[in-house]
Amino acid sequence: MYVIITYDVNVKRVSKVCKKLKEHLTWTQNSVFEGEITKTQFMKCRQEVERILDTSEDSIYYYIVANPKHLKKEFVGHEKGDFDLFF
Repeated sequence: MYVIITYDVNVKRVSKVCKKLKEHLTWTQNSVFEGEITKTQFMKCRQEVERILDTSEDSIYYYIVANPKHLKKEFVGHEKGDFDLFF
């Protein structure tokens, strides 16, 4: 499965969330990660990240792409990640 994860967390937890997501996905923008991941890896990643969050002030969005062939990505500027999937 292909996922895109965005988050908005308190500055006290940003580095922990970023570090945890880097273990599973590619960092593409500040507070945005994406990549191919198995369902089991996704569940593990999600549980680990959600343990760090304070849901009274933090938020995280999970975008699960059923068929990444239907995903079109366009960008302007310097791309951080390596995305051979998109042409």
